[in-house]
Amino acid sequence: MRNFKFMKLMGLVLVLFTVVLAGCSRNSGMVDDGQKPDDSRFTPVVLAQDLDEPNTFAVMNNGNVVISERKGDIKLYDAALDTTTLVAHINVNTKYTSAEGVVREAEEGLLGLILDPDFDTNHWIYIYYAHPTEKKHILTRWEMVDGKLVDNSEKVLLEVTTQREVCCHTGGGMTWDKDGNLFLTVGNNTGNALSAHTDERPGRASWDDQAHAANTNDLRGKILRIHPEDDGTYTIPKGNLFPEGTEKTRPEIYTMGHRNAWRVSVDSKTGYVYWGEVGPDASVDSEIGPRGYDELNQARGPGNFGWPFFVGPNAAFPYFDYEKDVPLEKKDPNNYTNTSVNNTGLELLPPVAKPFIYYPYGPSEEFPLVGSGSRSATGGPIYHRADFKDDAKRPFPSYYEGKWLATDLSRGWIMAITMKENGDYESMERFLPSYHPVEPIDMKFGPEGDLYVLEYGSTWFAKSHNSQLVKIEYNAGNRTPIAEASVEKNGGPVPFTTKLSAEGSRDLDGDELKYEWKVTDEAGASVQTFTEANPSVTFDKEGVFTATLTVTDPSGESSSKSVKIISGNTAPEITFDVLGNKTFFFPGKPFNYQVNLSDAEDGSLADGKITPDHVSVSIQYVSEGFDWAEVIQNQRSVNMSAGLNVAQALMAKNNCTSCHNLDQVSIGPALVKISEKYKNTPSEWERLNNKIRNGGTGVWGEAVMPANPGVSANDASTILNYIMHVTDETSKSLPVKGTFNAVVPDGDNGRGSYILQAGYTDKGAGTAPAQAVESIVRLRNPLVPAGDADDIQGGEMSDNGRGGKVIKPLNGTSVGFKGLDLTNIKSLQIAGSATQRENNAGATIEAHLGSPTGALIGQTTIALFIAPPRGQMPTMEQALQDAGGNKAAAEKAIAAAMAAARAANTAPPVVINLDQALTGPQDIYFVFKNAEAGATQPLMTLNGVEFKQE
Repeated sequence: MRNFKFMKLMGLVLVLFTVVLAGCSRNSGMVDDGQKPDDSRFTPVVLAQDLDEPNTFAVMNNGNVVISERKGDIKLYDAALDTTTLVAHINVNTKYTSAEGVVREAEEGLLGLILDPDFDTNHWIYIYYAHPTEKKHILTRWEMVDGKLVDNSEKVLLEVTTQREVCCHTGGGMTWDKDGNLFLTVGNNTGNALSAHTDERPGRASWDDQAHAANTNDLRGKILRIHPEDDGTYTIPKGNLFPEGTEKTRPEIYTMGHRNAWRVSVDSKTGYVYWGEVGPDASVDSEIGPRGYDELNQARGPGNFGWPFFVGPNAAFPYFDYEKDVPLEKKDPNNYTNTSVNNTGLELLPPVAKPFIYYPYGPSEEFPLVGSGSRSATGGPIYHRADFKDDAKRPFPSYYEGKWLATDLSRGWIMAITMKENGDYESMERFLPSYHPVEPIDMKFGPEGDLYVLEYGSTWFAKSHNSQLVKIEYNAGNRTPIAEASVEKNGGPVPFTTKLSAEGSRDLDGDELKYEWKVTDEAGASVQTFTEANPSVTFDKEGVFTATLTVTDPSGESSSKSVKIISGNTAPEITFDVLGNKTFFFPGKPFNYQVNLSDAEDGSLADGKITPDHVSVSIQYVSEGFDWAEVIQNQRSVNMSAGLNVAQALMAKNNCTSCHNLDQVSIGPALVKISEKYKNTPSEWERLNNKIRNGGTGVWGEAVMPANPGVSANDASTILNYIMHVTDETSKSLPVKGTFNAVVPDGDNGRGSYILQAGYTDKGAGTAPAQAVESIVRLRNPLVPAGDADDIQGGEMSDNGRGGKVIKPLNGTSVGFKGLDLTNIKSLQIAGSATQRENNAGATIEAHLGSPTGALIGQTTIALFIAPPRGQMPTMEQALQDAGGNKAAAEKAIAAAMAAARAANTAPPVVINLDQALTGPQDIYFVFKNAEAGATQPLMTLNGVEFKQE
């Protein structure tokens, strides 16, 4: 229906009718079989942009969206007009003022909004914000008519007393249950510390969360549940944590013990409450408290979630005596008290509820898929088809029935979380991993079944260029075709002819496509058009031209892609050539390389007309997990800066851009400012390298820099080197020809890659502008993970619990890896095992070239490995006795016993020796056979294949 406005303006009633029919059929062509749908059926559509710190939104039944912005603006996205307008500005407080009078911008402001369930008839909208002059947050109700707030319609329902001395945590998430009860998250409004928030010293009440989150008589650090009434007041529904009238309690409290409960949702089927909660910043366990955890939580009823005494897996903080500066006892989550001088509520607190999902800065053993690095658990909705009308246009498929779709603002993923019948956690998986939202701060379903995501943007406490509202549409029927455009030559002396190519364009439904190419000049004027897939085009004047390919399917759905052509200047040709094996590096072994460059106008490296100092060359090691595709997609193609995009890709992966911009202050300082401060003091670089990995605070303000323990020391060094030289006009370059020793950096597991890059920008020609080119080569570790296989026939692929994949082949399964250089490769070591615990049968493994039935180049067998019974490990007491009291000898004996046990429980290596010398890139297939295995019995677990030179 994207062409609706155009057709309406044209008044083509017949065409409109046709498009409506086509639109209705898009989600009616596929039977819902309950299986996971292909990601290509989900399309993120950008709705509103140019937003200024957006934080919450609400979708109307007509598809319009109301958006709140922290500084006080409320905006309306009009779905029919595709426009965003200002509804109103509410005066709000956005500052904290310390006891010393220092004013800081922080989380205060317009905190959230929600529409009344009967908004279409009563026009009520609820807004939660920081009062502009008084120290309180207020929940108010307004009338909103014709896209504007009605003057003097504000009614104050609820007030939350706050302090404005120190940041942080404001909450502001709201949702309704089926009985018309309103849930509101309220942040703890307490200063941050790595130790327990139990500062009872005089004048330090703002740092004592025993006065807020753990106070049964205070609304801060809570999730509230109230029932708004028509007269602008509210009543207390039955079933909250404390019955109305209970002394020293607030009856509005549904759950307590929260640090920063954020976006909240209610499961319409079970009534369970779900939310994201941002935890403290400690990166390691210590005597003053456990490491920090964020939580994605579930409440099956009213309860206490333990903050500030417990976090994550109910890890306990010792009560911290700030007068004596010592940690004291830990509390019992099933029986503990709040005896703070600042507590106005009950002393005996309810027992702490069990956590649902929790994860630290580092990798999570319990929930490995969440990743590592910066964290900021947001939350999201639970999907039920019954929540939408029968004629909803794009409801999600039944695969997502009952799943919780939750996101993390810093990590940018969306997880589909599955619960068991009793509500317990069962599993999680990434939802639409190709979509990378920038700081997703709110997420919910709209009335037509679409999932809306509000992206705060990359700059904190300021307007971001990439703030936006996105709608993810599910398409069960006809899918939009995909356009791919390329050009044979993107430049040359006039007149010159080149060929345009639509190769790679495709329709995922198999429909025949129509092709149209439009060539335009710099002013946008059309120069030539073609209606074939791969036309030839001739240019007879200099200039910059754009060739745009549009592919259209029989239903009228279309997509476009463009290529740039510079007429009058031939693009340089550059290659980064590696002598020897061109796929793998071998740790500790050198390789020879040479950059070849020629340009029709400038000359070449070979003839000396282009000198090496005009060519940028870099070779960089990146650790395991680095996304090679990010470098390809973000080629800078700028002379003297090859290699910088490796650092930029590392920063994007590890969420550095959540806190740092190039030249603008965000949560953290601008990169150029860091460079200016430390560039000429290399003695500080090791400390900065450690800070990237371990986090810190206090240099640029009070904001805590989160730890990134998942970043290797080498990758941290790459990031730091980029930051230190971010203001350089040129960068240091390697020779255009040489030998490089492929050494694995200290502390790295060696499973990373080397990225080889060479870049050059020519001098232009006549009036035609310069052309820039870059050549990028990846040399990968010779151990290729099973999850990197290009072609798998049969068997099962599953997670290995560490972020990777394994393959469990059946009899006849084939696993293919394409385009691997087998030059100097003499053997293939199979990384995997066949064990009794996995009910494996063992296998014969054959290696074939080209296809599963191609030339056989080697084979081996993997037998069922039966580990010997575990013997009892010697105790220290026994070892000391055997060693005659020598502690060092006893420890050595225990270490030797442990090593022997590991060796006994390790299967022997499985190696395929190649029976012929091979060269160049090859497709290699592994075929697994065991005719005696059951039809569904896995033969083994394949972790990967190592390509060896011996």
